[in-house]
Amino acid sequence: MSHPTPLRRAPVQRRSAERLTRILDACADLLDEVGYDALTTRAVAERAGVPIGSVYRFFGNKRAMADALAQRNLDRYTERVAEWLKKAEKAEKAKKEGTEGTEGKAGSGGWRAAMDAVLDEYLAMKRTAPGFSLVDFGNQIPVGARYAEPNHRVADRLTDLLSGYLRRPPDDDLRRTFLIAVETADTLVQLAFRVDAQGDERIIEEMRRMLRAYLARVLD
Repeated sequence: MSHPTPLRRAPVQRRSAERLTRILDACADLLDEVGYDALTTRAVAERAGVPIGSVYRFFGNKRAMADALAQRNLDRYTERVAEWLKKAEKAEKAKKEGTEGTEGKAGSGGWRAAMDAVLDEYLAMKRTAPGFSLVDFGNQIPVGARYAEPNHRVADRLTDLLSGYLRRPPDDDLRRTFLIAVETADTLVQLAFRVDAQGDERIIEEMRRMLRAYLARVLD
């Protein structure tokens, strides 16, 4: 299911796209520095080095800007997962052809390795991506409309990405399984980062065990 873009106008020219990137980068940096409540479109324009009119060309308000940042986060996250899957499938093919040594062992762990990669990529973004701790994929700040429920979007993306790797049809059962896993992981990751600013490793490991036990019932 597609969702409306938070952009008033999509960039057409390269210069316009680069300006949008600077605006979102500035928004992310300022979220870390001042928080959402103190964020203003004028401050974003000043940090990005663009006229205030350029911000309003793309966004009606800071909420739409935060929603666009959340969408960019999701796009980047799924790109990272897709890249891992591509390497894993290449490694698995090499293993079958007897040339594993040239490709590594990324594809040898089945769905458990894929689950670890999905979680590790998310944790890496949470620890390093500017503004992510406040915006996430839309879970932290109440951005966007109800039909754009962030965890549903994440689960749908993961289902579409992983179904081929798992050799499972992307049907309602698989989507429901991933939605439950995403909702569970989201809750426990938030807990881990409340306990420790970098994510409490003991809570994260307990979450991994819980997710493996749940997913094993469906994916084994």
